[in-house]
Amino acid sequence: DVQLQALGEAWSRRGGSLKLSCAASGVKFDDYAIGWFRQAPGKKREVISCINNGDGNTWYEGSVEDRFTISRDNTKSTVYLQMNSLKPEDTAIYYCAASTGGISRNEYEYNYWGQGTLVTVSS
Repeated sequence: DVQLQALGEAWSRRGGSLKLSCAASGVKFDDYAIGWFRQAPGKKREVISCINNGDGNTWYEGSVEDRFTISRDNTKSTVYLQMNSLKPEDTAIYYCAASTGGISRNEYEYNYWGQGTLVTVSS
């Protein structure tokens, strides 16, 4: 079975930093692009960042572009999301997902999903 597990600290104050990890098992990890998504209370799930397999190209949603960094370590089958300068509006459940179709902002192109990690940023 393919499993994605998002791990990381769950709470920060405004301006703080957190690092999420997404570890994959059951797949040839470097065949997959990985996306990070989040769903804030009362809002739709949105894509915030993704990283391609192969060339490692990345994409960021505008509100996180200068604060978050996505990276991957294929030797560990893990993708990371470094989140800096956190804001209360970053509070959400964060999900990682894997796609065989390359880097994409379309959640329907992702084949496998992690269970979600709640991140809370206090003011």
